[in-house]
Amino acid sequence: MYWAVADGWNVLRRGLTHYQRQPLAIVWQLGFPIISVLLYGYVFGSAMKVPGGGDYREFLMPGMFAMTMASGFTTTAAAVATDRTRGVIDRFRSMPMAPSAVVTGRGVGDLITACAELLILVATALLIGWSPNGGPLKTLAAIALLMLLRFSLIWLGVLLGLLTPSPEQAGGLYAAVFPITMISSVFVAPSLMPGWLGVVAAWNPVSSTVTATRELFGNPVAGGGTWPEEHALLLSIAWPALLTVVLLPLAVRRFQRLSR
Repeated sequence: MYWAVADGWNVLRRGLTHYQRQPLAIVWQLGFPIISVLLYGYVFGSAMKVPGGGDYREFLMPGMFAMTMASGFTTTAAAVATDRTRGVIDRFRSMPMAPSAVVTGRGVGDLITACAELLILVATALLIGWSPNGGPLKTLAAIALLMLLRFSLIWLGVLLGLLTPSPEQAGGLYAAVFPITMISSVFVAPSLMPGWLGVVAAWNPVSSTVTATRELFGNPVAGGGTWPEEHALLLSIAWPALLTVVLLPLAVRRFQRLSR
């Protein structure tokens, strides 16, 4: 356990040092969420209506927070794929270090970056008129749910980074994840979608986090009365827990089997 923590800390330090020496990478990674909030908030803000009433930007912002947290695993996958193809992970495997260190170190580093992304997103949203109306404790609970979603999907990024042949293909995963985040309650309520598509969107893990955070933030929810929408808070914890239980062991096992 000691070496797992110590080696994971060294891998974490290495990742954070890269940001220090390549500041443009972190500028782009943190700047993209700002552009997204401004783009969707102002382009869609005056055109969309919220079922049941309410300001669309108030409705949109929790969805944008969850969308950014969910899509962040593509950055993780590209970084892991880069290390693997350049022989960095092979060098790690030749050293007397804990097998879980690369996976956990990378995961914690990405979680720290996700905290910075979410902080910038919230600050930008506040500047354009969004406000959390649920009180301090509920606001903190909503932020915790967003970080829990990101934490669970980090392991998907690590696993895909170990599986994809090249960093370019890992970076292209965003084209696959974009429809997943779009077919959710991020932009519109599932009740406004065609029947079968609305069912898929309602059961989307991203939708559970979006609906739960809207409730906690005190923003318009526009629920459709389906079981996953009525139990969004429960599912916003259950989905990430299930994803973590499945994906984290798979990522560690894949790392251990790289040379076989």
